[in-house]
Amino acid sequence: MKTTMDILCRKADGILTLQFNRPRRKNAITSAMYQNMADALKDGEQDAAVRVVLIVGAPEIFTSGNDLEDFMKTSTPAGRAAFASRLFAFMQQLQGATKPVMAAVSGAAIGIGTTMLLHCDLVYAADNAKFSMPFVQLGLCPEFASSLLFVQMAGYPRAAEKLMLGEPFMAEEALQMGLVSKVLPQDELIPFALRQAAKLVALPAASLRATKRLMKSGRVAPVNAAMLEENLVFASLLAAPEAKEAFAAFFDKRKPDFSKFA
Repeated sequence: MKTTMDILCRKADGILTLQFNRPRRKNAITSAMYQNMADALKDGEQDAAVRVVLIVGAPEIFTSGNDLEDFMKTSTPAGRAAFASRLFAFMQQLQGATKPVMAAVSGAAIGIGTTMLLHCDLVYAADNAKFSMPFVQLGLCPEFASSLLFVQMAGYPRAAEKLMLGEPFMAEEALQMGLVSKVLPQDELIPFALRQAAKLVALPAASLRATKRLMKSGRVAPVNAAMLEENLVFASLLAAPEAKEAFAAFFDKRKPDFSKFA
């Protein structure tokens, strides 16, 4: 297996597997890791031998989302530009992938660990999977078109609960809302996902790509527009006092106090 920093990349039997491999930091994603994944997805898109992409984490953690220490570097203009560029490169490659993309989620999937699933074609979860989008808790807003796609998927009331409160929800509720296709015992997750990927590999590649393109064609423009608007609002909120208080509280291991902000 080829190691690209904290992302493991493997090509075998028509499957490109991307695995979060930063257990010491709960698979938290740095800007460098976003670039690694963007590059791997681009390579997989161009490699005719790759028929399916599979994204996985570890049995106890999928990803805890953005590495907040790395994320805090965005407080400078240069840091913001570098982080945004790499994150957007990943978003573009995942959203624009023409080949089937699968995800196998075990343990916590926080922030973009959940929103990236909205851009995957098949998502399978272990029975210990826990999802959350705590953007508001950090003084921020949803990203990766989740303000659009999650509402379409789950309906406004349930999406509002998950996006506004940011509280975690378990695999069975994710299944009910349509975020995942199937819930399995933890030890069966990866073997099942690999069997499903092998089925896709054996199917006509052109037919699969055409089917994916047809299913997603009506939402390309709205998703792009949502991502652009979210990114603009996200950037403005990141520099606001509420986000600074949320991040300071996180690093101080205390509860944030937003009562002084209007």
